[in-house]
Amino acid sequence: MGTVTTQDGTEIFYKDWGPRDAQPIVFHHGWPLSGDDWDNQMLYFLGHGYRVIAHDRRGHGRSSQSASGHEMDTYAADVAAMTDALDLHDAVHIGHSTGGGEVARYVARAKPGRVAKAVLVGAVPPLMVKSEANPGGLPIEVFDGFRASLAANRAQFYIDVPAGPFYGFNRPGAEVSQGVIDNWWRQGMRGAANAHYLCIKAFSETDFTEDLKQIDVPVLVAHGTDDQIVPYDDSAPLSVKLLRNGRLKSYDGYPHGMLTTHPEVLNPDLLAFVKE
Repeated sequence: MGTVTTQDGTEIFYKDWGPRDAQPIVFHHGWPLSGDDWDNQMLYFLGHGYRVIAHDRRGHGRSSQSASGHEMDTYAADVAAMTDALDLHDAVHIGHSTGGGEVARYVARAKPGRVAKAVLVGAVPPLMVKSEANPGGLPIEVFDGFRASLAANRAQFYIDVPAGPFYGFNRPGAEVSQGVIDNWWRQGMRGAANAHYLCIKAFSETDFTEDLKQIDVPVLVAHGTDDQIVPYDDSAPLSVKLLRNGRLKSYDGYPHGMLTTHPEVLNPDLLAFVKE
């Protein structure tokens, strides 16, 4: 574990496990979580000999609760500061949800040799909010509702999201895990309310079209067809069309949080892509 201090004085917390000479896998978490959301995948890849790294985005988890910088350009710059400090080369960057947007923005701008591959899982690119250019997106009122719920009662909101749509626990016959719900709440409440509030705009209104077009490394785009947070039709298939070297892998009926609900399926698929 360690921290990297960015140009504006923000401390970015990260976990760094495994052999320093092994290929690094860098994990980027979703909103409003932390690097802890990747513990299952980190242990899995660590067991296969990789160096695994997961950071807490600014304002999330154990990183500084900064007053500013809660947008994708700064998120990507923070990742660049960390990868420079750790001198990572030929890394595989795996991002879930908002973390997928962070990966797209960072990889599109990364220094030569830093990135070997990328994976976008249930990721927000190309663009979530509905607009003339994105008629299949979600109305802005959906995200206004997120902001209103967060401001009114963040603690309850952070129970309702994982207990409902995030993991598909609101679906008939779903096997609900109270531990998973509690862990989501634990991670979320450790972060800063201001950062989480502003991050809603970052993940919903940032257009990653040009980022995706610029990425030339192989990219796996993995998405559940029953994703109730980032709807499948307006995300993964559109991202793959924009990527130069993208591959789409769909998971029938899987929810947004499928890395947690189905790691026995997702982890081997991620490993196979990394090893190719």
